[in-house]
Amino acid sequence: MAILRILDPGDYGLFAMTSVILVFLNFLNGYGFASSLIQSETVEPMQIRQAFGMLLILNTALALVQLFIAPALAVQYYQEPMVGEMLRWQALIYLSTPFMVLPEALMSRNLEFKKPAIINLLSAFVGASVSLYMALNDWGVWTLVFAPIAIFWTRAIALTVATKFYIWPSFDFRGAGAMFGFGTTLLVSHGFWIVQSQSDIFIAGRFLDPHDLGLYAEALFLTSIFAAKFVPPLNEVAFPAYARMQHDKEALAAGFLKAAKLILFIACPLYIGMAATAEPFVAVIMGDKWLEGIPYVQILALSMPFMTLQIIFTPALNALGKPNLTARNSMFGAVLMPITFLFGIQYGAIGLAWGWLLAFPILLCFTFYNAKDVIGITWRGLLDSIWPAIFASISMAAVVILVDIYIGKKIMQLEYSLFGHEYDIYLRFLLLIVTGAAAYFAMLWYFAKDTLEEVINLVVKRKPPVVEVPQTNIETAPKD
Repeated sequence: MAILRILDPGDYGLFAMTSVILVFLNFLNGYGFASSLIQSETVEPMQIRQAFGMLLILNTALALVQLFIAPALAVQYYQEPMVGEMLRWQALIYLSTPFMVLPEALMSRNLEFKKPAIINLLSAFVGASVSLYMALNDWGVWTLVFAPIAIFWTRAIALTVATKFYIWPSFDFRGAGAMFGFGTTLLVSHGFWIVQSQSDIFIAGRFLDPHDLGLYAEALFLTSIFAAKFVPPLNEVAFPAYARMQHDKEALAAGFLKAAKLILFIACPLYIGMAATAEPFVAVIMGDKWLEGIPYVQILALSMPFMTLQIIFTPALNALGKPNLTARNSMFGAVLMPITFLFGIQYGAIGLAWGWLLAFPILLCFTFYNAKDVIGITWRGLLDSIWPAIFASISMAAVVILVDIYIGKKIMQLEYSLFGHEYDIYLRFLLLIVTGAAAYFAMLWYFAKDTLEEVINLVVKRKPPVVEVPQTNIETAPKD
């Protein structure tokens, strides 16, 4: 967050223009081939070598493609020459991918998550150090270019060493049809997901100046940080766990509902609370230069619980060997979201924000309809699982807003201040955080005590949740 206060919104706007290209191309990096190793019941050494070969070919090709298209994108589409120089350096990221993806997949298959977690912390520390040094030394937008490169290559080297991944790739792909088919299906699915999640930035880069794009892009980044940074690792853990339960549909369905309940237990108060405290949140976390982004934070935060719930369907469907359904959901989103954003951009960045809030509930309903029979869940079962978090979060937001009206905003109007007027916004924000936390846990204590006790056991006492099979809420999935 310190980097946000040092750099300007325009720097983040330029970075957003390049990052959307990275994301668009990165879906071709071959992660699906590595995921096929997790889903397979047995894995031979030759399969690992073949997957390594596929990853090397794909990512080298991606680096070359990005070098080739960088000038045209910079000048003809974005009309920002700096974008071309940034894209050339960012091509280095693809070359690190094979040495990250395959070791992580093999550890996930063995349910070994401690080493990847430690390595992620190490790479994050390296990236933060590079960012802070470059930002303090006036590197500007190049801070945002070289820090991710440092993170990716740190992870690649550390994972290779930690897993002793010293093997030769194989470019003989005979017998790799199943791996190729599974990986290709996931690739197509992920490609549609990229279109639905990145089309707003791609469209906005054409119509908005870097300053306004930077405000919108960072508001989106901060509001989606839980769904984008914390839920995917949880999905990586859930995927091999679901894969081991793929022949016990009732246990998998119960596990899915349990996962939805626990994830929404965190996501709902986080996002709804963020919307309720958007003004002090932006001032404290991002700084005064980002205050124009307050409306974007308010609207985007309200859309994120829908996004969080929608993306946790993916590991369950893939573990059941149904990546075609994941692809179908992503395909629908790849049509729905760009159409929504093309309409919304007519009203500027605020129109894009409203597009998220209007379109994601529709996408969630579509995803549930396609997945419910395969996973074996019902609308009632899902609502029973997530309703305590929703009710408690909405109630919490109401209390926070009232406290802010009658106490929080008056702190800013006091003639005298205990800490000095420049710190009043921090006092106001702290008051709202404490109030929100107290109200949320109070609501859960009175109306969903069992859910609260379950989370306390998981977080504090580190007891895994007991997965019960609720016969009344689960339908038997039809046999293929």
